[in-house]
Amino acid sequence: MRASPQAVVTRGRLPGAVGDLVIVEVVAAVIERDGAILITRRPPGTHLAGFWEFPGGKPRPGEALDQALRREIAEELGVQAQVADKVETIDWEYPDKRVRLHFFRCTVTGDPRPLEGQEMAWVYVEDLRRYEFPAADAALLAHLEPKP
Repeated sequence: MRASPQAVVTRGRLPGAVGDLVIVEVVAAVIERDGAILITRRPPGTHLAGFWEFPGGKPRPGEALDQALRREIAEELGVQAQVADKVETIDWEYPDKRVRLHFFRCTVTGDPRPLEGQEMAWVYVEDLRRYEFPAADAALLAHLEPKP
């Protein structure tokens, strides 16, 4: 049974049940090509293993969000990313951590390939809900869905 995370909309340090927890900043890419969006699956042994996600990761200390996203895409997918507009920022609370997810539209040069053993798929926007994403991605998925 999975723990039920809670959405939070806050800034800075947040009070936690076991003391103050620092928000973990995360960057993620919405890479679209020919009407499909690139998603990857979190490998076994990682936080949220088995869930699908938008590729990205954590910035290093002092690293700008766009720089971190370019580095993460190069490390995970072996391609150069051009970071464009921010799509969404989501603050989310898991039982063991709090994260701030920064989603950016990106284009990539070359053909992405999974360099860290993760599964990878190009999925049409209308099919994204068929994949199991972390609850924190729900607002982004709703934002990306075609409007009637």
